[in-house]
Amino acid sequence: MIKRFFYIFSVLILTHGLTGCSTNPATGKNQFTALMSPSQELQIGAKEHSKIIKQYGIYDDKKLGEYMSRVGAKVVKYTERPEVEYKFYLLDSPMINAFALPGGYIYMTRGLLSLANSEAEMAGVLAHETGHITARHSAERYSRGMVTSLGAMVLSAAVGSSGVSQALGIGSDLFMKSYSRGQEMQADSLGIRYLVRSGYNPKAMAGFLRNLQADSALQDMVDKKKSSKGGGYFATHPATQDRVNKTISEAQQYAGQGANNKWIDNRSSYLRMLDGVIYGDSAEQGFARGRNFYHPNMGFKFSVPENYKIINQPSQVIAAAKNGAVIIFDIALNKNALSPMSFIKDVWMHGEPVTGAENIRVNGMSAATASFNGNINGRPMQVQLVAIKWSDNKVVRFQVAIPNGLSSAQLNDLKRSTYSFSRMSEKEKRDMRPYRIKIIVSKAGDSVAKLARRMAQSDHKEQRFRVLNGLSPSDKIIPNRLYKIVVD
Repeated sequence: MIKRFFYIFSVLILTHGLTGCSTNPATGKNQFTALMSPSQELQIGAKEHSKIIKQYGIYDDKKLGEYMSRVGAKVVKYTERPEVEYKFYLLDSPMINAFALPGGYIYMTRGLLSLANSEAEMAGVLAHETGHITARHSAERYSRGMVTSLGAMVLSAAVGSSGVSQALGIGSDLFMKSYSRGQEMQADSLGIRYLVRSGYNPKAMAGFLRNLQADSALQDMVDKKKSSKGGGYFATHPATQDRVNKTISEAQQYAGQGANNKWIDNRSSYLRMLDGVIYGDSAEQGFARGRNFYHPNMGFKFSVPENYKIINQPSQVIAAAKNGAVIIFDIALNKNALSPMSFIKDVWMHGEPVTGAENIRVNGMSAATASFNGNINGRPMQVQLVAIKWSDNKVVRFQVAIPNGLSSAQLNDLKRSTYSFSRMSEKEKRDMRPYRIKIIVSKAGDSVAKLARRMAQSDHKEQRFRVLNGLSPSDKIIPNRLYKIVVD
């Protein structure tokens, strides 16, 4: 067996050396992509595309989606891979992110559109993602044994048995494996090339990168962190100052070019397209307001303790505290219309032992609770389970991971969270609306402070306004100019 293994390994190495490399027309460099052909790229892209759409959904604004596609078509018109059928999708997600799949699938979230401040900046992001496709970075990583498929990795919870693991499972979220520094810079260079060829201002890419850095710093401030590794766009597109500087330098090489020495920016027309776009979570996804979570479309609400960060994901809501406590909320199918207690014991825990099992009522709804002891990320915790009957075939679930050593006051706060779950009234459903982008025209005498007071968020208003509009700390308001604010 060992001899056979080394024989196969030798053949693979020989094949790699003799036939695995080809010259990429976009980069002009030899590239090992033998284990993923262009036809396989298309198959993989089509397969993963359905997962993306199921997970996030398409943003319900046909006009805006068609606008993004027109800009994308303009960007990809002069690529070195004309045989690829490029397709563009606007995802209904508040995350600031964009990514590409093999086979020409390019995605952008409405969260990213809200942060961009011109058509050229949006085009820069699409051009960068196009660069990943023309450079065949996914095929290269796959062929070199790198993990490139979309996977499920949101929270790791190891508790030692299948039933307990299922109880702590919090669903999945799609992610793309981070690109290497070299691949990011290569995609930047190709993206600038495609911007220039399509007439867009090549400086827009660097401008948007600065917007991203400012937004990341703002989120750190809101979360009171010293620094972060970066979520969203930076999670899949590592950014370094060298990369930003290189993008600026490459853009400067094209100075004086463009039609009549003018580049396309289209700031005003882009901002007008954003007027009314949902900002943050939507009514379909539910949204947080302070320490409360509301889901108008499904008609429920609940609250979490003070200083818990609410993370709204497609299949669950997570509230986490610095003390290690975690609340996980989701809704599960109850195919056999079991009682909440039977659901906990027979379905949720699959017969695994629990303690403290008790039938309860939560705001008039039949419910049950039980607990077990386990370890999460190597830390001993008690896990409290609460199942609430939502309908004949659906059960609301709360999973509360409680670290050892919490005070009685902290424990009571967690208990109150699960008991706060209730149905929304018709008035609450009408009154609780998601945030939206509103485009306003500045007037003489307007200042950042004055316009920022109109922002719907309750904290860091000036900083949020500056980041949203791509303004530096020293930039002032220009009269008769369009700006973005967030309203409810």
